[in-house]
Formats: sequence, structure tokens, C-alpha cells
Amino acid sequence: MPTTQLPNTASLRPDFIWGVSTSSFQIEGATQEDGRGLSVWDIYCRTGEIKNHDTGDVACDHYHRYREDVGLMKALGVQAYRFSVAWPRVLPLGRGSANEAGLSFYDRLTDELLAAGIEPWLCLYHWDLPQALEERGGWLNRESAVWFTDYASLIAARFGDRVKRVATFNEPSMFSLFSRSLGKRDSRSEDKLHRMIHNVNLAHGAAVDVLRANVINASIGCIHNRQPCRPSSASEADAAAAARLDVYWNAAFPDPQCRGEYPLSMRAAIEPHMQPSDLTRICRPLDWFGLNHYSPVYVKARADSMLGYDFGDKPASLPLTPIGWPIDPDAFSRTLQEVHARYGLPICVLENGYGDSGQPDQTGAVIDPGRIEFLKAYINAMNEAASSGVDVRGYFVWSLLDNFEWDSGYSIRFGLTYVDYASLRRTPKSSFGWYAGLIRGMQR
Repeated sequence: MPTTQLPNTASLRPDFIWGVSTSSFQIEGATQEDGRGLSVWDIYCRTGEIKNHDTGDVACDHYHRYREDVGLMKALGVQAYRFSVAWPRVLPLGRGSANEAGLSFYDRLTDELLAAGIEPWLCLYHWDLPQALEERGGWLNRESAVWFTDYASLIAARFGDRVKRVATFNEPSMFSLFSRSLGKRDSRSEDKLHRMIHNVNLAHGAAVDVLRANVINASIGCIHNRQPCRPSSASEADAAAAARLDVYWNAAFPDPQCRGEYPLSMRAAIEPHMQPSDLTRICRPLDWFGLNHYSPVYVKARADSMLGYDFGDKPASLPLTPIGWPIDPDAFSRTLQEVHARYGLPICVLENGYGDSGQPDQTGAVIDPGRIEFLKAYINAMNEAASSGVDVRGYFVWSLLDNFEWDSGYSIRFGLTYVDYASLRRTPKSSFGWYAGLIRGMQR
């Protein structure tokens, strides 16, 4: 690609990390192989509520094709790969006896990454709660913090000799606000939401302590989805709804984890679930702040919904991705600046990407200039934030592969690599070559 198409990276650190991200349920498949237990998403997929009745049963078949996928990463030239462990693959019932076959898969993946010169960044939880634990109350049960701690202990003992970068959770605001609990969605119970928020925060703090104690030279963080919440009109009601959602989406987890306090407006609602010293247990020293960012969300008031909000109209002048998400790189730069100022931790951008439904052309090539322009604009915005003093240390594209995109199934594609779901053939898109060229240029 011509250098004119590359973003400005002049303000990024010399040791800046370029990577890609995925998650277990979205790519692994093999949901009924080698002793894996059921997850809440396996059960939810059976309801038929996923677009096109898609499931994660095969997904990208990464479980069998991980060597090919690591080869793609090596061709990209990334220094790091963020993935998640499927909790039910290593602990089929969520607790108790471990599944050696599941642990062995992540051994093989880790070793393959290291042999390719790629650092593994392991996320403990990317939404696939073991169904057996959901049946015991899931994250609504305070005991979930104990279950998660035991799981973290298993992962630390097995992989801590080779894996040093570990995240506790991916996007706790998303699975608490929108998946509480999957298959039994309750859009009215604010008390359940507050209980879940607090229990997940307790699980995070306990897991940090376990990782710190059992992984030499551990580098630990949590990954937060932060999107500016903006009113969809000039009304006071919409402004209040946007401010309320902002607290739950953007502050309910990082504030107690990093500052030792819940946002003021939600403290009274959390109080019934608090026990002495809980905030001390939650607020444990972290090494970095994981940031996932895509776009602002536009919010309107809706009195009959939980928290009194709904998603409203976007400004007509705002450019959108093919899946209707706003393109606003300035919002990304401002988000980086806000996180830096509020939490004072090094920032690793662990998800940023562009969704479409692009298909191969007549020659079999997948040409995706929209994705290239999006990545260029957002990396430029990240560079701008770094030039203002933001300590940003890494950027990971979502995603290496097209994959199962939750309620949207396989209808949305975020990958740098096209996946033909019938044959499972991988085809690098033009954005793959562009990103590889960017990384090569940075390494000169």
C-alpha cells in the first residue's frame, strides 16, 4: 500500500504493541467436543433468537484450525494476540474437576503463538459463562466471585509460566446491561442489575489477587467498553437519560476497580449488596486499562424501560459504517484522553474495528476500502491523543477473523480475514495487507 494511505503514528511509543483480538465462543466452535461443557450462549442459541438461527457450534472452527490462524497472525506481523479462554471448556461445570483436553487446547495455542513470536494476551471471561453456574444463579449469586477465583487459579497455575498478560473480564458493562441473564432477560429489574454489577466487580478484584500471587511478572488489567452516551435531541429528558446510561455503561466497573468508589448516582442502589471491605476487595492494583471503543451511542428518554432510556436517532450528518454505527474518530481521541485523566493507567486499545457484510469479488478477492479508511482515521485519532500526553501502549484490531457476532450471528463481518462459513476457508482482505504494511513500517 502507498505510504500516503498509512496513518500518522509519529507520537506513538517506540515499543508500541500492534495486535488483533478474538474471543472463544465467537471463533472456536467444537462446542460438544473433548469434554467441553455448555455455556449460556450455547443454550441461548437454541432459542432461535439469533439472526438466521445461527449458532456457535462450528463458528470459525478455530479449535481445529488454530495453527492456520496463528499463521495468519504471523503473516500480519502482529506482536500480540488477545484471545479468551472458554470457561466451560476447561471446567465443564464451572467448578470442580478440570477438563484436561480443554486445558491442552490452550497449551497448544499458547505454544504455537510463542513459537511464532507472538505474545499471548489471555482474557479470562468473554461472556461464555458455564450453563451449570447460570443454573446456580450465575452472576446474580455472590458466590460467583468464588467460582471465578477458583477458575482464575486454575488458569494461573496452568499457563502462568508462559502467559503474563491477563485480563479478568471483557466488557462487563455489556453483559450486565444487555445479557442479564441470557435466555431469561429481565428488562425491568434494576435490583438484579446492581447485584450483578457488584458481584462481577468482586470477582474481578479476587481474580487480580490470585493472578498477582501465582503468575510471576504478571501484567493485569480489565477490558472496558467505553462509548460516549449522547442525547438524541436537545430535550432535557434525553440529556438526563444519556447521562444515566453513561454511568452504567462507562463508569460502573472502572470506577470501583480503579478508584475504589461507585459513581455517586448509583451508590444507594448498590448499597444493599455491599458488605464491609467490599470496595477494598474490588480495587486492586492494575497494570493497564483495556479499552474497547467503536462509536458514540445516541440516547432518548423512555419512561417504561429500565434506567429510563432507549436508543434514539443519530444525527443525519454523521457518517455510518455499513452496519449503522457512527464513524467518529474524534470521539475516540476524546475517550482516550478521558480515560487517561480519570484512571491514570497505561491504556491498551483491545478492540476497535469496522463491521460490514462484504463478500469476495469475481476473482475471489475481498476488497474493503471502508475498513482501511476507518482504521486509518481511528489510528490517526489515537496518535493525536498520544501527542497530547495520553499513555497509550497498544492497539488491537477487532478482529482477526470474521466470526459469530452474538445476536447478529454471521451476518456481520469485522474480520481482517474473510471466512467462508461453508468451507471455512480463510481469505485475507485488502485491509489485512494494509495493516501488515503499517506494522512493517513501524518496525523499520
